Amino acid sequence: MKQVLASSSPLLLGILLLMIGNGLQGSLLGVRGGLEGFSTLEISIVMSGYFLGFLGGSRAAPLLIRRVGHVRVFAALGSFISAALILFPVVADPWVWTALRVLLGFCFSGVYVTSESWLNNAASNEVRGKALSAYMLVQMVGIVVAQWILSQGDPSGFVLFIVPSVLVSISFAPILLSVTPTPAFETSKPMTFKKLFEVSPLGCVGMFLMGGVFASQMAMGAVYATQAGFSLGQISTFIAAIYIGAVAFQMPIGWISDHIDRRKAIFGVAGMGTAACLVGILIPGNYVLVLGIAFVAGGAANPLYSLLIAHTNDYLDPEDMAASSGGLLFINGVGAVGGPLIAGWLMGNIGPRGYWLMQAVLMGGVAAYALWRMTRRAAVPVDETTSYVAVMPSASPVVGEIAQEVAIERAEEASHEDEQITGLKTADEA
Repeated sequence: MKQVLASSSPLLLGILLLMIGNGLQGSLLGVRGGLEGFSTLEISIVMSGYFLGFLGGSRAAPLLIRRVGHVRVFAALGSFISAALILFPVVADPWVWTALRVLLGFCFSGVYVTSESWLNNAASNEVRGKALSAYMLVQMVGIVVAQWILSQGDPSGFVLFIVPSVLVSISFAPILLSVTPTPAFETSKPMTFKKLFEVSPLGCVGMFLMGGVFASQMAMGAVYATQAGFSLGQISTFIAAIYIGAVAFQMPIGWISDHIDRRKAIFGVAGMGTAACLVGILIPGNYVLVLGIAFVAGGAANPLYSLLIAHTNDYLDPEDMAASSGGLLFINGVGAVGGPLIAGWLMGNIGPRGYWLMQAVLMGGVAAYALWRMTRRAAVPVDETTSYVAVMPSASPVVGEIAQEVAIERAEEASHEDEQITGLKTADEA
């Protein structure tokens, strides 16, 4: 980890500032939209715009990088982000906000692709797994810090919009001024959706449904908390609980999934998330209980994303894993576009309970489909599965491919260790 921090500290610092800015604007818009008198459906359309732009950016960014290079793409998209953040309080119109959110999603996607390419280039094969873990941890810390900043400001003013704009602008300095060389940019051609579905129906269906879950958690959490009558400090704590749960559950769930049929792990985690959301529907008024629900729901949703990738890898040859990553991320992105819209429609019709109902239905769907898939084909033997690698649902295709490489390396290491143990046992018996 010391080697990772030594080689990638400027990049990780830049990512931390970026995530604080992105996490702050997401929660702030949910609160400010209510203050501006936007309907729940209008706010959901605004929030959905980010994921539409992110989906487009994940496809367009590689083309832009190949055409003009990392540095120019990074600087240009960063300038657009800073400008868009300042414009939100200037024009309080839901359609203008939607257009700005689409722009933000597109630009952040391109910035992530660029910065993650640098991360991959800075980390050697020996420490790539630790670099990925550090990157994910920095992302989570940035989002949690953003919620604290939100709790200290006034969402009806301008300052909370200026702060993320400044943070995003500053974030480029440690990255662009570091001595890390510009990496060669390559991404694998995505596997066709038909082939991907044939390889892993559960992976495809699960990623689509979980895209809706994660997007609604990320985009509509502040809207839900505002509807529920929480104070600004309570809203910030509620959002932070989702992401703290995501970090806390990753390692134990990953360890369990590497030792049992992965579909059982998916069923169990999805069932846990469904149960938590059902409690939120039935008992909505207790704030402390709501924090616990958010912690468990976030702790289920984020690991499920990584579980579904690992499950798909179990049925792929190593040379096909990188190609599958782009397809899975795109499927997840399509689901993410619809997540806030469905959650917003439900919340507009049945109130705050709609936030939990939407997540309960989608995670329940993942659990039910995983259970059904167990009856359709035999499980891959545990000693032949790939390793679980934690990945954020907001990851770009670059991180997806890094995670695939780490999974392959860990599986090869585990296989080598098993061979050594078998050899020692044989020698002892002889």
